[in-house]
Amino acid sequence: MEAILLKYLPKKSVPIVLEILEQYDVQFKVVNRRSSKHGDYKKVDGQHYISINASVNSYRMLITLIHELSHLLAFDKYGFDIKPHGKEWKQTFSGMMMPLLENTNIFPYSLLPVLRNYFRNPKASSDTDYKLTNALRAYDGGQSKSAINELPDQGRFRLHNGRIFIKGNQRVKRFECLEERTGKVYLFNPNVLVESIDVLEKES
Repeated sequence: MEAILLKYLPKKSVPIVLEILEQYDVQFKVVNRRSSKHGDYKKVDGQHYISINASVNSYRMLITLIHELSHLLAFDKYGFDIKPHGKEWKQTFSGMMMPLLENTNIFPYSLLPVLRNYFRNPKASSDTDYKLTNALRAYDGGQSKSAINELPDQGRFRLHNGRIFIKGNQRVKRFECLEERTGKVYLFNPNVLVESIDVLEKES
């Protein structure tokens, strides 16, 4: 397990994370990217399972893994009747991140103020925090992507799986986007990173 963590996470964070994974005997794996979520925690027949999406961004992967471990620790301490992203989870998530934020050798200095602000009241998905999402994008390995809320109206974009959509109207917090092939409308978080086809066509 240590070899997997060293491959995907910031090196200095690995001993901290590994201790927790081993303490709770967590079955951990890295999976292909899922568009609906960054990670997942579940407990089946007494066994803990955590999966996180593969990414070139080790900082995002670390945040996601701590997010999922916080579910485990919160449920273990308070029971399974608590809300998945309620106050118990928020307190656990923030508490688990503090040692990582205090260790200045883990996250880049430029990320620390944004992270500290986010963890005052963490959300169910880090994607809902535009400042954090935008700050993390700087470490995405040079990938040229745009957030959906940055695209023009009726702008076309492509997901990692090749599906093409047209950006529509904003409904409360999410955008209605029409899939070109099927004509179905899907709701997207405004901070989801996608390939802008309009930009790609102009560059080519």
